[in-house]
Amino acid sequence: MSSAHRRKLPIGIQSFEKLRLGQYYYVDKTPFMHTLVETGGYYFLSRPRRFGKSLLLDTLGCLFEGREALFEGLYIHDKWDWQQRHPVVRLSFGNGVATDREDLDANIRYQLQQQRARLQVTSTPPERIADDFASLIEQAHRVHGQRVVVLIDEYDKPILDNILDGDRARELREGLKNLYSVLKDADPHLHFVLLTGVSKFSKVSLFSGLNNLRDITLSSDYAAICGYTDHDVDTVFAPELPGLDREEIRRWYNGYRWGGQEVPSVYNPFDVLLLLEERKFSPYWFESATPTFLVELLKKRGVFTPALSQLQTEAELLGRFDVDHIATEALLFQTGYLTAHAVEEPITGYWLYTLGYPNLEVETSLNQALLPVLGVQEPPRERLTLFRTLQAHDLPGLEAHLKALYAGLPHDWYRNNPIAQYEGHYASVFYSHFAALGVNVTVEDASHHGKVDMSVDFGGHIYLFEFKVVEQLPEGKALEQIKAKGYADKHRASGKPIHLVGVEFSSAQRQIVAFEVETL
Repeated sequence: MSSAHRRKLPIGIQSFEKLRLGQYYYVDKTPFMHTLVETGGYYFLSRPRRFGKSLLLDTLGCLFEGREALFEGLYIHDKWDWQQRHPVVRLSFGNGVATDREDLDANIRYQLQQQRARLQVTSTPPERIADDFASLIEQAHRVHGQRVVVLIDEYDKPILDNILDGDRARELREGLKNLYSVLKDADPHLHFVLLTGVSKFSKVSLFSGLNNLRDITLSSDYAAICGYTDHDVDTVFAPELPGLDREEIRRWYNGYRWGGQEVPSVYNPFDVLLLLEERKFSPYWFESATPTFLVELLKKRGVFTPALSQLQTEAELLGRFDVDHIATEALLFQTGYLTAHAVEEPITGYWLYTLGYPNLEVETSLNQALLPVLGVQEPPRERLTLFRTLQAHDLPGLEAHLKALYAGLPHDWYRNNPIAQYEGHYASVFYSHFAALGVNVTVEDASHHGKVDMSVDFGGHIYLFEFKVVEQLPEGKALEQIKAKGYADKHRASGKPIHLVGVEFSSAQRQIVAFEVETL
């Protein structure tokens, strides 16, 4: 495709009308919308921030309002009855931060008032919020003669913004529950409902009684309803690709998957658009607004970071997210820091998910964010030293660097930081330091806290590490174990030099007491 076909990049565009009339690139998501609407009903979709949920809802709004001209040339255009139009109620909690229940209620009342004016519902609104919302839906049905479509964006944001303050989060949850509870009894007046957000709060906590709400978050039919597939990048954005390493784009930004291996993986659209604009690889999505509560909770729970690259969990835990209990797996999965790598059904009806990092951006950035939590005082400086040491294949220098890294963990930090008490802390520092560098790191065995078997493939060399925690004196077992388990065997065919590195860490001295190397 020639430069004459280049369009504008839709960075931050959430208006379907603006996107279509402004000569922006558009990835046609209307096939998914057609399937969604044909089946009808009440839907819920969870996706990480900046994945296009707002644009999806706005597109659906334009579709139900019968704005045919905007859909010319798209999949759904000749499959839609443009004569039938529905009143659309749109609510969004994406703007601002609700500080308490009164603030939230004021926001809701303002939005309901705006919707009444837009839909020409002139009756005086009832005083209670639930009655106001119910009245709006019923009156819109009466005024327009068609059942109502309700689209709610960022349905959970008021809670997430206050998740570290349990009492306030619960107070706001009750305010939202009061609003959403209306949908159950409004069924005779409703044609279609879709709620989107980052997290999946349980039906009991937010949607009590709304038993017909279908969660399509992990539905294979809608795996690519948000985000860009490889095909999208190669076709829609083809004019923008020359000059960029296509495989690097995939390694940095692809890999999000909501389901098993049979569903397509997708790219984070925010990353792709910023890359095409800036022409350089950078953690655009991670830097845009990493939630502080995520890092704080991981710190509080003493998460063993090597396990994050291959974390197994039950399907039930992925949907367990509430103010009073947020499963670590659910938190990381729903916010987009881990994604589904495999799905198994070892027993009928029992689904087991293997989670891991979606791509290089998330793996390096999350581990960079966790290093200060783990006690590393100057991560950028330490990262540069590690990079130069590996670049020079300087194994004595690597030993000196790692010893200095652990010696630099402040004594006061051990006394005051709860994460230092966890068995896997030493191994977490070791793994996250390498993972934060962006080199090719593979955790061979993340099941035993206190050690990490790890391979690093960088600069034409392969490093195999065995990490053990000993009481006080070196035992010489780390290197012995690498050889006994034959870790090097699968790497021999690469033709690269292989360095076996046994690292032993004294829990009493808080320092590396053995660093044995053997090169094959």
